Amino acid sequence: MNDDTLAEIGDDRALLLVDDDEPFLRRLARAMEKRGFEVTAVQTVKEGKAFADQTPPPFAVVDLRLEDGNGLDVVELLRERRPDAKIVVLTGYGAIATAVAAVKIGATDYLSKPADANDIEAALLSKVDDKPPPPENPMSADRVRWEHIQRVFELCDRNVSETARRLNMHRRTLQRILAKRSPR
Repeated sequence: MNDDTLAEIGDDRALLLVDDDEPFLRRLARAMEKRGFEVTAVQTVKEGKAFADQTPPPFAVVDLRLEDGNGLDVVELLRERRPDAKIVVLTGYGAIATAVAAVKIGATDYLSKPADANDIEAALLSKVDDKPPPPENPMSADRVRWEHIQRVFELCDRNVSETARRLNMHRRTLQRILAKRSPR
C-alpha cells in the first residue's frame, strides 16, 4: 500500500468483514490488514449488527447470504449509524435484482465471489462518481446461463424435476446440462 492510498483511507481505518465462509474470511482479513485496514471479522448477521451498532466503521464488506440471515440487514443498520460508510456487498449468486436491492439499501458497490482483495480494496476506496472499468474477462453467455441454472438448482434444493419446471425446461435436457462441466 502506498502513501497516497493511506492518505485516502484517513485516520479511521476500521473495516468490518461479515462472511460465514471461514477460510475466505480469514484470507480476506489478512489481505486487508496488509493493505492498512484495522479489520474486525465476524461470521453472522447478529455479530455484524452488534458491531455496526456499537462502533460503526467507515468501511465494511458484507456477504449477502449468511447462515443466520441476510447481510443486507447489516448494511441497513450500518448505513443508519454511519451514513458516510463505504460498504461493499459480496455474493456467490450475482443477480441484478439483489445488486439493485443492495445499492438501494446503501451499499457502495456489489461484487460477485470470488472477489479478490484488490477488487475489494478498489471498490472501498473508489470515489462516488468513479465508474468501474469494464471487466477484463467477462463471463461468456454460456457461462452466465450455466450459473443461472446452477443457482436455481440450488434454490430448489437440488431437485431436478422442480428446477426443470421453474426453468420451463425438459427434465432430461436439464440433467444433461447438469452432468457437463461448467463452460468458460
